[in-house]
Amino acid sequence: MNWEPWTGCYQISDGCTNCYYYGPHAKRYGQNTITKTDQFDWPIRMNAKGEYNIKGNKILATCFATDFFLPEADEWRQEAWAIIKQRPDIEFLILTKRIDRFLISLPSDWGEGYENVNIGCTVENQENADYRLPLFLSYPIKRRFIACAPLLGPIDLTAYLHGVEHVTVGGETSREARICNYDWVLDIREQCVKANVTFWFKNTGSLFKQDDIVKKINPFKQTTVAKELGINILNGKRLF
Repeated sequence: MNWEPWTGCYQISDGCTNCYYYGPHAKRYGQNTITKTDQFDWPIRMNAKGEYNIKGNKILATCFATDFFLPEADEWRQEAWAIIKQRPDIEFLILTKRIDRFLISLPSDWGEGYENVNIGCTVENQENADYRLPLFLSYPIKRRFIACAPLLGPIDLTAYLHGVEHVTVGGETSREARICNYDWVLDIREQCVKANVTFWFKNTGSLFKQDDIVKKINPFKQTTVAKELGINILNGKRLF
């Protein structure tokens, strides 16, 4: 399930170039005005019986079609945190390319983090890994994951896997997608094995290189092709 309390986004790094939400071939292209949505209070809405519309024990992907830490959302984020705190029975996943803005608008009772919040830092290449991940690891966060997506080159995460629960890897989905090399994926997987961190190869991307052959993968089959390779290490972890 997805919760999008606001909408709109704009490019911040190389991984945004062919964004499947806001890139040049996406249906939301040009929607760079950040506005609240009618879903803003969705996690705490109740039905006529006084029960939450969203039942507990759910994973709620939060701002996966925008960014939770956009500066334009600073004034709304405190309210969003309050909504998150009100639903400790839901696991909120927050994925961001703007981890350097994490400390802005944190709730006063954040402490070392909320138990029901899993913060994910996106890195698409080594340059962004080396900039974002030291910051990511320095912040008070109880549950962390790394998303190498879209994976645009080899990445060495070795120095950054302590204190991280999980790594997700995925290729780029676009008409003009850049190649995702299976060797890069396997290398990150091996780093996770050595660090005892769970690993999920989420999708191949549109152009997938394996055994020196570049294949064009249908967008609706990219997740299936990745899964069929059988390289995930989940140890009972629920996929998100």
